Amino acid sequence: MEAENTTATAKSVNPDEISHFASMAETWWDPNGPFKPLHQLNPTRIEFIRNEVCRHFDRDPLTEMPLKDLRILDIGCGGGLLCEPMARLGATIVGADAAEKNIKTASIHADQMGLNIDYRFITAEELAENGEKFDVILNMEVIEHVADIASFLNACHQLLKDDGCMTLSTLNRTLKSWTMAIAGAEYLLRWLPVGTHDWKKFLKPSELSMHALNSGFTIMDLKGMVYNPLNGKWSLNSHDFSVNYVALAVKSHNG
Repeated sequence: MEAENTTATAKSVNPDEISHFASMAETWWDPNGPFKPLHQLNPTRIEFIRNEVCRHFDRDPLTEMPLKDLRILDIGCGGGLLCEPMARLGATIVGADAAEKNIKTASIHADQMGLNIDYRFITAEELAENGEKFDVILNMEVIEHVADIASFLNACHQLLKDDGCMTLSTLNRTLKSWTMAIAGAEYLLRWLPVGTHDWKKFLKPSELSMHALNSGFTIMDLKGMVYNPLNGKWSLNSHDFSVNYVALAVKSHNG
């Protein structure tokens, strides 16, 4: 019964969203399954995280283990698609998710890969209540699925060390994002199960910045993530935020 209460008490947890992703838990590591778009996006996400975190902490991103000795939290870690590369880059990684099935899938895969990753079936709010602190928080493709953005970001603020940083990625609320992420990816190409995204919950960069500011963060960098349908690859772009984008946030000086 204690496990059930883990997700029920956190304001930010949307039970319908958790149930949706839990139902697909066993397919996280199938590159051609329901999470194919994340597998395609992953190299670009890793590039942004590695470069921005190293810049923030004045490290060389080209070293073999540039994230060594950094304690990183991947909140909403799913099946561990980001946790594993972070571990290989040297990070001490904690993966947290409100869906127990995701954590089981992630743990089994990490064991198979011989990686030491601390996976936990827990919410951001509970981690904050426990007094946990991290150098870096990865908040990737999560914020558009939470029920209470303020509660979620407030918890992240508590979890982050004063000199730490947080990466966020989400979808912009534009006609193009609806066309690509919902009409294209869910209905036409069937890359994602229908109902994975709710366009109304997508956030414009200005809205993300305001939510971040209200929770004590300042957005320091913002880049678009652009998909090339000809080669099936993503790339970072400093000007095109029309569909996916990623940001670096730090604690505000008065936060």
